[in-house]
Formats: sequence, C-alpha cells, structure tokens
Amino acid sequence: ALARALAPSPELLLMDEPFSNLDADLRKRLSLEVRDILKELGISAILVTHDQLEAFAFSDQIGLLYDGELQQWDTPFNLYHEPVNPVVARFIGEGSFLPGSIGQEGNQIDTELGLLIGNRAYPWPPGSPVDVLLRPDDVILASQGGITARVQRKLFSGSATLYTLRLPTGSLVEALLPSHHDYQLDDTLNISTQLEHLIAFPREDELLGMPKQEVL
Repeated sequence: ALARALAPSPELLLMDEPFSNLDADLRKRLSLEVRDILKELGISAILVTHDQLEAFAFSDQIGLLYDGELQQWDTPFNLYHEPVNPVVARFIGEGSFLPGSIGQEGNQIDTELGLLIGNRAYPWPPGSPVDVLLRPDDVILASQGGITARVQRKLFSGSATLYTLRLPTGSLVEALLPSHHDYQLDDTLNISTQLEHLIAFPREDELLGMPKQEVL
C-alpha cells in the first residue's frame, strides 16, 4: 500500500496508524525506513499514531491533540522537555508532579527534594504553590545527602529499570536507573535531582482563581 501511494510522487502523504499491525521490532525498523525514503524523495507526510515512541522516531514536528484541541505543535525534544501545559506534560513520556512553592528568586522552587534552581524565571510571587514536573532522568542517586525514598514499584526494560519511589510525605517520583542496579520493593534509596529543564505549573487547585494569562 505504501509503494502504491509513493508511486505517483505525491507532495503530501497521509498515513493513519500504518504500522499498528506489525510486531514491535518490525514496526520500529519499517517506520525508520519509510522516514528515510520520504526524506530522500522530498515528500512530506502526516502520520496519525497513538505510539509516542513511533511519533518521536518518525516525525520532525508533532502535534498533540487532546479533547478535540491542539495542545502543542513542536519538535519531539520540546514536547518532552518544554511542555506548554500539564496535559502535554502528563501525556508525553513519563514523569510525576511534585508539590513546591516559588522561592525568593523567580527561578527557585522549594520542594521536598530541596531547593530546585531552574533555567528560567517564573512570573508568580514568592510562596506561590506550584507543581514541578520531574522526569525519571531528573532523579538520581545521591552519594551523600539527598532524601530517603522507598521503592514502590519497578519496571525492568533491559538496559534500564524504571523505579517508582515514595518520599517520606507520600509523594511519588520516578527514577530511571541503569539496570545493573537491582533494587527490590521496599528498599530505601538516597536520591537527589539533576535538572536542566525545570518545568512548573500553578497548582491545579489554584487555577480556578487565577487570571487566564497567568496560566503558563
């Protein structure tokens, strides 16, 4: 079907879940091969998919549709690291929200994991409650200091293991650690953070009373 569609050299190719019936390995290889063919022929394509990894591998730009609205149109990198709202942050990739509050400086947020210093200044006044997005690769093991967390769940994926960790207050965060670590359920770890993209949103229970232009 793809060969027939490409034969007349269209300017735009529309594809709706074209690889959905293939096994995982063939799906990955074929999607990359089709991407290379399209680039070589200079043909643009719109791909509809529910598979995020497929979208990341195939696309230069991704549009996230939710509840009938386009939430963000951006590069795969920006969708993951710079989500424009909590909907995109929750949908793309993995991660968790940790409660915090704006520090004395606009780029500082006080959290249970300590004072997080970001790469931007937020417009909200000191003390404003926010939810901080933590990706699994933002959470690291602390050789000294840090905070104690208990292993709640684990998902082994070969080269890495995704751990869900419970903090002393009951909040949950995720950490992606090399698989040669093999922590068991209820083990305790000392963790810290290492962030390059500090993403925060106003606390959701505060949004109802906040002017729309302040919801960034």
